[in-house]
Amino acid sequence: MATTQERNQRNHRLHDAAPTAVTVPAPRTHGDTIPATTAGPVRYVWAAARIAIGWVFLWAFLDKLFGWGLATPAAKAWTNGASPTAGFLKGTADHTLGGLFTTLAGQPWVDWLFMTGLAAIGTALILGVGMRIAATTAGLLLLMMWAAELPLTTNPFMDEHIVYAIALIGLALTGAGTTLGLGTQWAATPLVRRYPILK
Repeated sequence: MATTQERNQRNHRLHDAAPTAVTVPAPRTHGDTIPATTAGPVRYVWAAARIAIGWVFLWAFLDKLFGWGLATPAAKAWTNGASPTAGFLKGTADHTLGGLFTTLAGQPWVDWLFMTGLAAIGTALILGVGMRIAATTAGLLLLMMWAAELPLTTNPFMDEHIVYAIALIGLALTGAGTTLGLGTQWAATPLVRRYPILK
């Protein structure tokens, strides 16, 4: 009887001393779930937006370069010696910042910077490479064009330049270059691995 009682007391002490297993859920990390903006069919919507905006920029470059007659007549093509910036910038003379922008109209360095920007941004967006730089430079270009037209005639502050700029931020943040584009391969190159800003 005493032996049984001692055994029970010893087992009771061991049970009290044994640590109780507590299941604590592991904290969720950002990588546990795929953001809704980059998963499923919505990634194709972002890819389509990327390609469409890229084409807007690339077409503007090609039309101003060759004067294919849709927005730029052949006589005003850059290849025929006309300035691709003069028409737009000279047309801002009566606007709030017209004095600043009209002084830039027709300057060779402005023409080269503008045309190089259109071609590079359009190409980068269509291919899905260099999205961060393409979105940033395109956004700056669009904001300058928006500022050149102030005050707006159809809205107090919002127009397509701002809408495009917002969409470009979304394209860069969602990694839209990896769907229907070369973004994944571009990110794997030694240059981009060394300088992630080039993604």
